[in-house]
Amino acid sequence: MRYALAASALAVVVMTALPLSRSSAWWVRMFDFPRMQITVLAVIVLILYAVFAIWRAEPSIWGWLMAAALTVATLYQCARMVQYTPIYGEETVRADPILANPDRRLRLVVSNVLMENREGDLWLRTIREAAPDVVAAVETDEWWAETARALEDEYPHAVEVPQDDTYGMLVRSKLPIVSHEVRHLVEPEVPSLLLTIELRSGERVTMLVLHPRPPRPDIQQDSDLRDAELVLAGSDVADIDGPVIVAGDLNDVAWSHTTSLFQELSGLLDPRVGRGTYSTFHADHWWLRYPLDHVFHSDHFGLVELRRLDSVGSDHFPMLIELEIDPAVEPLQETPDPEREDIIEGEEMVDEARDLKANETEAERRERVREDQ
Repeated sequence: MRYALAASALAVVVMTALPLSRSSAWWVRMFDFPRMQITVLAVIVLILYAVFAIWRAEPSIWGWLMAAALTVATLYQCARMVQYTPIYGEETVRADPILANPDRRLRLVVSNVLMENREGDLWLRTIREAAPDVVAAVETDEWWAETARALEDEYPHAVEVPQDDTYGMLVRSKLPIVSHEVRHLVEPEVPSLLLTIELRSGERVTMLVLHPRPPRPDIQQDSDLRDAELVLAGSDVADIDGPVIVAGDLNDVAWSHTTSLFQELSGLLDPRVGRGTYSTFHADHWWLRYPLDHVFHSDHFGLVELRRLDSVGSDHFPMLIELEIDPAVEPLQETPDPEREDIIEGEEMVDEARDLKANETEAERRERVREDQ
């Protein structure tokens, strides 16, 4: 029993310590994802260890050191997760219901449809029931683009970038899309969409839709390219005047260092802070879920509604958010502000990704494309 507890305690300590490094190695970054699960495990192991390895035993100095390390790891995990609970202060303020102006609102659904998923009717029904102003979908191939065209009467404005490698994306909107640009921040195979959307009030909102390449243990794919895309996106939107929204499946969790760095560089707010994790992946495993689908926004907005929608046959649940431009909330919201160290770290991440792409052989590139498909 004591040996099993010691091994479990050591595992918790290692899983907590590894993500503290800035390594982009997949076997390090993979421990960013199950922080909720590690937190639960850490609390259980700490209780059992305190009872059976400390209170009911005569621990050696190593036993006490392990107890101390386990305690620190547990407290650290709890501290990282507490901001996604109602006991923590909300980062995004509720829009003032008394001064509500529906014409200044934008209602958005973000959905990773899972490219091979063919439950298009279920997805369409879910979208219509949620009644967003804008739908942003990723992993859309030509079949999904055609499926989404069934919404054309309600959502006449559209930008489609279908791809058969899981990096396709599309946006359909009730509101006018004044301009759009298909961008490739890091590599030509992975697009992003930069759009300007006009609200009913006439005000314009800049929206950036992302779906960067994930770290993948199955092919030992590290996080360099994902990290660089998030850094570049954050730096770009920081220079945009006016209301900004960044949305999509970022293939990263809300509490990771890279997502935190993105927030610092972009100056955007996370509406989940103080409310919940809103975990969207994996839809089929309740015990193993992470918040991979995100919406960040500038302090021009107050929150009207935020919720996770029901399953659409994908491995991701869609997310619904409704935001309202509300000048009254701006002074109440503290936006992130990057320090010089953040900017330097971001530049280093981008340089590492560029070096990776520059040194990639043609055979490696073909293998990457093959794995995408």
